[in-house]
Amino acid sequence: MAGTEHLTVRREGATLVLTLNRPEAKNALSLPMLVGLYDGWLQADADDTVRSIVLTGAGGAFCAGMDLKALAGRGMAGEHYRDRLTADPDLHWKAMLRHHRPRKPVIAAVEGHCVAGGTEILQGTDIRVAGESATFGLFEVRRALFPIGGSTVRLQRQIPRTHALEMLLTGRPYSAREAAGIGLVGHVVPDGTALARALEIAERINACGPLAVEAVKASVYETAEMTETDGLAAELERGGPLFETADAKEGARAFAEKRPPVYKRA
Repeated sequence: MAGTEHLTVRREGATLVLTLNRPEAKNALSLPMLVGLYDGWLQADADDTVRSIVLTGAGGAFCAGMDLKALAGRGMAGEHYRDRLTADPDLHWKAMLRHHRPRKPVIAAVEGHCVAGGTEILQGTDIRVAGESATFGLFEVRRALFPIGGSTVRLQRQIPRTHALEMLLTGRPYSAREAAGIGLVGHVVPDGTALARALEIAERINACGPLAVEAVKASVYETAEMTETDGLAAELERGGPLFETADAKEGARAFAEKRPPVYKRA
C-alpha cells in the first residue's frame, strides 16, 4: 500500500480508505499529506479491484485546512517530497480534488473540524457523512484570504446560492445539522460512527456493476452544465453501450436466478 507519514492507506474489501493522519494539527494539509492523497486517488483508479474510496481523518478531526508552513516543505515536515511538487506544480490542486476527479466514487467520513481547505476538499467528494459534532466552514475571508480551492465556483452549484454566499462571505462555522440542512452533507450520524456509515454506503456501491457505477458518476458530472437536450444526448451516448456488456448480462441472470451477481468489469 502507498501512503506517507501524514496519509495512511488501507483496504476494506473493495474500498480504499484514505486517512488524513496528522491529528496533532487537526489534520491540517501538509506536503506529505497532499502527495499521499494524490497518489491514493491514482492508486484507486489504477486498481480494478477497488470500487470505491472513503476519505476520512484521524484523531477525531477531518481537516482544518492548509498548513502553509508545512506546505512550504521546510525542515523535517515535507522537504523530501519537494521534488514531487517541483515535477508537478499542480499536484496540490489534484490532491485536493480541484483539478482531478477520481473515476471511482469518493465518500467523505467527517468527524470534528472540516473547515477552510477541509471544506474545499469536501466539495470534490461525491457522498458525505458527518458526525453530529462536526464543524464546517470557509474561514478564509476572516483572514483576508480567498478560498482558492474551488469554493467560489463549486459551492453555489452544490447548495443554494444564498447559502453559498453566506458561508463564503461571513466565514462563520456551520454545525453538521446546519450543513445537512443546506445540502452540503447527506448524512448526520452519532459522533464516532461516520466512518462506519461511509463504509456501509461503500459496500452498497461495491455490490453494483463497476462499469455502470463509473459511467453514472461520469455522466452526472459531465452533463451538469449542459442544456437538458445536450445532457440527454450525452447520457445516451455514455450509458447505451453498458447494456451490451457482460456485466449487464450477468446482472440480468443474477436477478432471474435470485442470487448475488458476480461482476468482472467486462
